[in-house]
Amino acid sequence: MDDYRRGGFTLPGEAGYEKLTLELAEKWGADVIRDSDGTRLSPEIVAAGYRIYSTICIIREHNAFAQAHPDAQQQCFLLSEAVLAEGDGIRIPLLKGYFDEQFEVNDSPESIAYWQVWDRTANKPVPRAQWTYADGAVTVRGCEKWHRYTVSFLCWRVWEEINMYNHTTNHWTSEHLRQLDPRHPLAWEYLRQWLRDWCEANPQTDVVRLTSLFYNFVWIFGDDMRRRSRFVDWASYDFTVSPAALRAFEAEYGYALTAEDFINGGRLQATHRPPTPAKRDWMDFIQRFVAEKAKALVDIIHGYGKQAYVFYDDSWVGMEPSGKYFPSIGLDGLIKCVFSGFECRLCAAAQVPVHELRFHPYLFPVGLGGLPTFSEGGHPERDALAYWLHVRRALARQSVDRIGLGGYLHLTQGYPAFADAVERMAVEFRRIRALHAHGAPAVLNIRVAVLHTWGSLRPWTLSGHFHETDGNILIHINEALSGLPVQVKFVSFEDVLAGALRDADVLINAGLMGDAWSGGDAWKDPALAAEVTRFVHEGGSFIGAGEPSAAEGGDTLLRLSHILGVDVDKGQYACHAPWAFETEKAPFAVCGAALAARPGVRVTEPDTRVLLAGGGAPRLTLRAFGRGRGVYMSGFEYSPAAARMLMELLLFLTGSDARPAGFSDHAMVEAAWFPADSTLLVMNSAEEPVEATIACPKGDVRVRLAPLETLFRKV
Repeated sequence: MDDYRRGGFTLPGEAGYEKLTLELAEKWGADVIRDSDGTRLSPEIVAAGYRIYSTICIIREHNAFAQAHPDAQQQCFLLSEAVLAEGDGIRIPLLKGYFDEQFEVNDSPESIAYWQVWDRTANKPVPRAQWTYADGAVTVRGCEKWHRYTVSFLCWRVWEEINMYNHTTNHWTSEHLRQLDPRHPLAWEYLRQWLRDWCEANPQTDVVRLTSLFYNFVWIFGDDMRRRSRFVDWASYDFTVSPAALRAFEAEYGYALTAEDFINGGRLQATHRPPTPAKRDWMDFIQRFVAEKAKALVDIIHGYGKQAYVFYDDSWVGMEPSGKYFPSIGLDGLIKCVFSGFECRLCAAAQVPVHELRFHPYLFPVGLGGLPTFSEGGHPERDALAYWLHVRRALARQSVDRIGLGGYLHLTQGYPAFADAVERMAVEFRRIRALHAHGAPAVLNIRVAVLHTWGSLRPWTLSGHFHETDGNILIHINEALSGLPVQVKFVSFEDVLAGALRDADVLINAGLMGDAWSGGDAWKDPALAAEVTRFVHEGGSFIGAGEPSAAEGGDTLLRLSHILGVDVDKGQYACHAPWAFETEKAPFAVCGAALAARPGVRVTEPDTRVLLAGGGAPRLTLRAFGRGRGVYMSGFEYSPAAARMLMELLLFLTGSDARPAGFSDHAMVEAAWFPADSTLLVMNSAEEPVEATIACPKGDVRVRLAPLETLFRKV
């Protein structure tokens, strides 16, 4: 066991708490100590013999420069609140309803050239000659009475969003940090020189931990606490815009973008909506820019003999680690904060030498959900173990190199149960990592393709952390898949048309009509439906959940209704009788709690087998189609039992009758078989002791597990 007591752990240290820092470094087996935002490391900690990570956020440490060069700050388009025209003219205050400490109107001539006034009732722009700007408001003349009008305008973001969040949530009292745009020539030269100076002034640093790069995910605050967070999207590109960027884009692509290309009727370009062709072009444009500038910074860091790791959260936009430009940056490591298994798989698949997970909860008084953590009423040890249950099952399938924590170490005082929980998790992580180092776990020859708009650009994750996207059906399916012994790839609709299903056994599409996961208008291409139809008819299987393949304009709402044998009625079947049905026992375990009722689901084929129903509507169906099968699920919510249902369903669809190595007879117990070490890794997700029988190539193994136990059994 002593072999697993040290290494692969990054500890957040804190000056003034040297004794605590070194005690917990010993207890948790740290080999690296890092600073966090708002903390520093004292000479005593630095000299204690650990490798040192130093945290920098390259765009937000430069208020003096930002105040001297305000045109170098970052910008975005905002949409004013709509004003109703009761006569010929109206006045529209631009920042009404927004948090005035986050934004300032950019009223420069080059900015106003991109502004637009829209008649939202008629859905058309208002000619420039009809409106003027003064004193924070736009006046519009020649209005249509009783029409609603808005202004789309550029503004400066004068308070960096993560700093703003920590001030408003965790009671930071430091200066409000601004943020620079590396597209501004003076700002870019300043940032490069600042980094050189920083590297020279910090010889003790082994790894420069870039707290992401340049552009933050979109987080727009309002002035009313009832809607403090007006809009948040962890994968949006709406904070990457500026007149300089718009000009560069037009010069390269040959067409100009407008404010409406970003504002999109007030919806912005949210990640859960299918992108326009212009958004796809803009994303590629920004990704290339971010990679080019990031490589220049990494080259500087390497020039001083240091390594460069990047934190894949906060200002990560343009840095998709599975994107085609990411490897060109030359990073030495990627750090991902994780709440879930699918985030672990995202990190583990990144194209970098070192993969590191930052565990939750943060060492903050309040968690990201607003509930107490290291404060009165908090139970951080429970939070840590709850997240670990998700993380460990994913690590059983694909390991990483390191784990760690972030935040204020002193908050752990008074929470000895948390310190013990982290110690346990660290030891278990090292044991799992060692198994992977000796050889990969056994994987079934089941090839699953997950189909959504973004495909391989954004594998595993979709738009945010697990705790923020509980209503997203596909992210729950991804969470289940992250710990299953199957081969998973993520494909786009373009990939399918290019032949991506030739090496797949099961295709999964899940989402709601019009979202990026179901696919929206992509399904209006008859070639797409035809290719999936061919795939299933020739022996593949299709699992659709929610409103898969949904698009208006066809004879059915679900374009693959002919495979599934069900459709979703949104009024089009008002005078049509559905097929009556009876439920029958499923040939695999069914977790009814995972399959929420969905209004309007109806059977459309007489041979559709209904395996679960509720409220008179099917929730789970199975239908033979050619040599393949179609399965419909009304929804999917992750739980250990739901993951078990998906595993058994995949085995059934692919004709795998034998129990695979690691298969457990208990729904709350999962296992992985590591043949190189002849070891079973067995994980109990139940909060009570359980017994289970695990299938093993050397014969069934009976195990007893304590609550939430991770067991390593040599066979």
